[in-house]
Order: sequence, then structure tokens, then C-alpha cells
Amino acid sequence: MKLPALIPALLIVALPAVAVAGDVKINPKAVLELFTSQGCSSCPPADSLLTTLGQRPDVIALAYHVDYWDYIGWTDTFGAKANSDRQRAYAASWDADSIYTPELVVNGARDIIGSRKNEIDSALGSASLPVPVDLKADGDNMLDVSIAGKPGEKESGVWLVTYIDKANVVVERGENAGKTLSYSQVVTGRHILGMWDPETGAHLKLPLDEVLAAPSDGAAILVQSEHNGLPGPIMGAASFVR
Repeated sequence: MKLPALIPALLIVALPAVAVAGDVKINPKAVLELFTSQGCSSCPPADSLLTTLGQRPDVIALAYHVDYWDYIGWTDTFGAKANSDRQRAYAASWDADSIYTPELVVNGARDIIGSRKNEIDSALGSASLPVPVDLKADGDNMLDVSIAGKPGEKESGVWLVTYIDKANVVVERGENAGKTLSYSQVVTGRHILGMWDPETGAHLKLPLDEVLAAPSDGAAILVQSEHNGLPGPIMGAASFVR
């Protein structure tokens, strides 16, 4: 699902890769997207594992809280229909019959039950992202994003995914009633920035005050392919926390 561009005047031109500065991750081997819910009793172990994996310099971790468990008595404070729709879009792209929590998607290409550490470690052992995405600070309030070209690949979308870096939630009802749950990289929004040209690459200049509106304090840049309107493999990524 494509959303309106957050920054209409965004500049996208071909430039070489740039050096990185600031609190960022560049050239990771994997983007891990966990579909989770505060109302799911089997999700806390996966949430905790995602936090641990997200501390690795070669992994970008993102937590998408879905809304379809809200009916059992607790409305997820981060839940969003858009997150549930993204999970369903992945299922449709793989011809899967159902969706579940906790579901972990690795580089947009395969899913694993999010609490199965050994399987996730095995997937990470062979994971890679072929397109380098570099970041650097430009003054006090701008971020430069440079995406390398890779001739032979298909044109892909460039997405901005904003998130809350850390959060604690007291769950009052539902399957996790009485628990205080800790979360990391909680997705707050997704916005299409433009298209990546594999022949020329791209350069984006982002104003941080517009990108990181409260409550978001971090963001990831994803280069992701698409097939028939459905998400495909993630080609490259970078992230930063302000």
C-alpha cells in the first residue's frame, strides 16, 4: 500500500555514496519486521528477542503492532490497521493462507515465528541486502541519504518508516493483563518518498523536524521491490535515531 509522499519537495538525483555521521546504521545484512500485538500472550518473548536483535549493528528491527487482536479485551496502544494490511500484503505476495502473531519477516522475503531464535539466527547467517544505503548529517536539521545504483535490478520504492525507539506499556486487560511490556522500534508510519533507479541510484535530502514528528524519534529508509502492488524483497536499508 502506497501512502502520499511526506515531503513533496524531496530532491532525488544521482550522486555517489557519502560518508556517514551521527547515530545511524548503514549497510545492514537484514531488516526484521515483527508483526506483534499487546493482546497476544505468545508475543512478549518475540518482542524481547526483537529488542536484542535490534542492538546488532548489522540488523534493522521494526515492530509493526497489528489491530486484529483488539477484540479480545485490550486495544493495542500502537496498533494500526495499516500494519495489519502490510502483514496481509506479505501473505498475499507469498500466496499464504493466513497471518499470525508473532510473525517475523526477514528482508521482505520469508517469515519465521518471531520467538524461534535458532531459526532466526540461521536466516541471518545467510541474509544480505544488495543495495548500499548511506546516511550523513547535513547541518543541524537535515539528513542526506545516498542510495547506490545496481544495474540489472528492478526499479523499487524508497520508503520512510518512522518509529518510537523505546517504550513501556502497562497492559490492563486481555491475555497480558497486569504485565508491563517493553518494546523497541515501534513503527508509527510509512511514507513513500520516491523511486530508486537501479542504473543511477538516488540522493535524498530529509528535513528532520518534518520526518521525526512526535512521538517518533527514529526512522528507517527502505528500498523495497514490488510485484503486482504487493511488497517484495527489501533491497537496501539504513536507519537513524535522533
